[in-house]
Amino acid sequence: MRELLRDISATASFNRWAGFEVVRAGGGECELRMPWRAEDMGQYGGFLHAGLIGALLDTVCGFAAVTVVPEGQSVLASQFSVNCLAVAAGDEFVATGRVVKAGRKQIFTTGELHAVTGDDRKLVATATTLLVPTG
Repeated sequence: MRELLRDISATASFNRWAGFEVVRAGGGECELRMPWRAEDMGQYGGFLHAGLIGALLDTVCGFAAVTVVPEGQSVLASQFSVNCLAVAAGDEFVATGRVVKAGRKQIFTTGELHAVTGDDRKLVATATTLLVPTG
């Protein structure tokens, strides 16, 4: 599953630009990593831009959902909500997504984003998403 999601991610120019790396995937879960690049990822205060926070959480939740749909199906976000809990500052960011409930027409997921500096991990954002299987 990890290789499939790596291949899918590689087809998205945004994911390639951002440097999303699929670390693990399967059984209704996924983990992505993204390195920090101060020159083009920051907002006014020098922290990770909220648009990238949303993109990481949307992607990791979508990839978690893909792990539970039949082969050949994909998913589209129908709704997602992000809560920024702390400034997003770190050397890299780790997003985790988990399927809460998967139905035939809707898949509910949750996600967390952590900022990582050395051995220090800090929760900076959470998300809930509603995805719709397609195909």
